[in-house]
Amino acid sequence: MVTVLAVITATVAGVMVGVEFDVAVFVNPILLRLPAGSALEARADGARVLGRLMPFWYSASLLLTAWLAAVKWGGLAGGAAVAAAALLALSVVLSLTLLVPIANRSATWTADDHPADWREQLQRWDRLHYARVAIIVAGFVLILVAGTVA
Repeated sequence: MVTVLAVITATVAGVMVGVEFDVAVFVNPILLRLPAGSALEARADGARVLGRLMPFWYSASLLLTAWLAAVKWGGLAGGAAVAAAALLALSVVLSLTLLVPIANRSATWTADDHPADWREQLQRWDRLHYARVAIIVAGFVLILVAGTVA
């Protein structure tokens, strides 16, 4: 049972981390190099699509990690799972307080209707997203430690 939980937790969190890493390192830098209209439309669509999905994915990753921490309580594995859950919780707080407000604004922008500082706002989101990715990658590594250490 514990092994199955560890595998499910690592899979759910790992795929989430992969998506967020891909957005940070590949997708958004490519989109930012497009002409304004295309960049805005693509980023707005990404904000809408991922904005609907990611709250559930982050919640599931955090809940599964907390469950893993509870069943692995005590010792190195339990400590790693608790630390992973704390990092995932931090990423949720960072998301809700700093990233989501920018994403919600950008989801409504179009080629014809956007603020003059749109590029700066998206670059701020990208910088904050890099920090979030670093946090969730560290959390993912700790999930793997918790799942593999006896």
